[in-house]
Order: sequence, then structure tokens, then C-alpha cells
Amino acid sequence: MRDNVLVRKKAGIILMLAKALKVTPERALGVFYQTNTNRMLSDARFGIHLMSNRSLVKDILAELGSAARG
Repeated sequence: MRDNVLVRKKAGIILMLAKALKVTPERALGVFYQTNTNRMLSDARFGIHLMSNRSLVKDILAELGSAARG
């Protein structure tokens, strides 16, 4: 059951990320799976699965911004 909820959460994040980046959901999927946020989301020890999708998308965008700068 928990895995299904996490899959739906990730799908929602990917769709929001696609909109924010103005890319296709397929491209956003590739971007999302390369992030530390995704790795942390997949590990319940971090607890970020409890954060809202909007907050997680903001974190991903910040992560992408710092990766582009450094």
C-alpha cells in the first residue's frame, strides 16, 4: 500500500515539475530521477515524503539551480 502512495506522490511531483520547467512530463521524469530529492524521497528515514508536493518541487528547483551554478 505504501509503495502505491509514494508512486502517486512522485507522479504528482513530476507533473508539477514539468509545468514549472515548461518541459514534457517525460523530460521532467528524467530530471526528477537524477535529483537528491528523489533519492531522499525514496528513503523513509529522511521523512520528506511527509512534505507537500509544492515544497518538494521548490526544493528540486533549488537543487537544479545550485547544480547549474556549481
